[in-house]
Amino acid sequence: MNGLPPEALAGVRVLDLSRILAGPTATQLLGDLGADVVKVEKPGEGDDTRRWGPPYVPGVDGRPTAESAYYLCANRNKRSIAIDLASPAGRELVLELVTRADVLVENHKPGSLARYGLAYDQLRGRHPRLIYCSITGFGQTGAYADRPGYDFLIQGMGGIMSLTGEPDGEPMKTGVGIADVMTGMYAVAGILAALHHRQASGAGQYIDISLMDTQIAWLANAGTNYLLSRTVPRRLGNGHPNIVPYQVFDTSDAPMILAVGNDSQFARFCTVAGADELATDSRFATNPERVAHREELCARVAQRLRARPRSRWLDELQAVGVPCGPVNDLAEVFADPHVVARGAEVRMPCDWAEAREITLLANPLRMSATPPTYRRVPPRLNEHRDQVLDDWLRSGPSTTAHKGESCTS
Repeated sequence: MNGLPPEALAGVRVLDLSRILAGPTATQLLGDLGADVVKVEKPGEGDDTRRWGPPYVPGVDGRPTAESAYYLCANRNKRSIAIDLASPAGRELVLELVTRADVLVENHKPGSLARYGLAYDQLRGRHPRLIYCSITGFGQTGAYADRPGYDFLIQGMGGIMSLTGEPDGEPMKTGVGIADVMTGMYAVAGILAALHHRQASGAGQYIDISLMDTQIAWLANAGTNYLLSRTVPRRLGNGHPNIVPYQVFDTSDAPMILAVGNDSQFARFCTVAGADELATDSRFATNPERVAHREELCARVAQRLRARPRSRWLDELQAVGVPCGPVNDLAEVFADPHVVARGAEVRMPCDWAEAREITLLANPLRMSATPPTYRRVPPRLNEHRDQVLDDWLRSGPSTTAHKGESCTS
């Protein structure tokens, strides 16, 4: 596009047969990095999330469109084409598109695409360079492979809910579909690795990634704490299993986060709080001791913090390098001067929206040579049918087929 910087994945063609959040998150990131992403949707309905509202984008006539905010969050930089896989003509058209793709991403139930001739084993012979990424709830193998997978179920089954919530409260999911989002991120890492491998070997490959596997992988320190100790952790609310004090505390007017990461930070906190005796107390002087005496220490810290307003604590603690911060709602997040300076919002022209633009979350990558670009707003259903057919089926194989190699077999 004119005026835009070079794109890291320019020329890479991605056929997106996914829907909801995990797959679209992955393909949006590939699109942000320059890939040509074609989103194949069911005629008349499209991606399920188009209807997951309100809110919906107001149209030029002031009435809500068929595009929800949920749909917008993961479908930028794509082109939409509606194809009925259940029809012979639809299947043949998708097969034609596959032969021009570098990457195929799908999140259908294991085995279901085989009835359309679109399983990896059915495609690899005619397109050995294809990178085929299957995203499912539980993976292609195992006792639960045939089960449908939803983020909420996976958060529960994969352990994160057992760690989230107050000690005496119910298990709690996170406020966004984090299992879906993280699966999308891992999928992109696998796809980029496969593209690198293909550049050296000329061969594509199959990627099997599941929400359940991903959820368990990003249990991170909580998961390895259990593997080392074989002790089932209890919920700590906003506390940390390995660091104290590291949680939310009330001040005289608003909650704040105190995130003491080491002993020297704790000593500096104690000086600001007028509680040097805590830093020299053998029960609290080192982090292992603070973890062992969590309840007593946190009660004493909480008493001190309630004596002053949050702004004063933040100013004084930040001045001496003690990590701390407010608990912001979303209005406060997007009004924060640092967030504004970092460009967390991106406004894109949109001729079908009442405001003639839509505002989306920016890609967080900051790359000096090939930064993410914002070329296309999330598409309307079947918006680009003629354009896609012309570009993909009449213009020859993918431009990533270079050095004499063809993208088709």
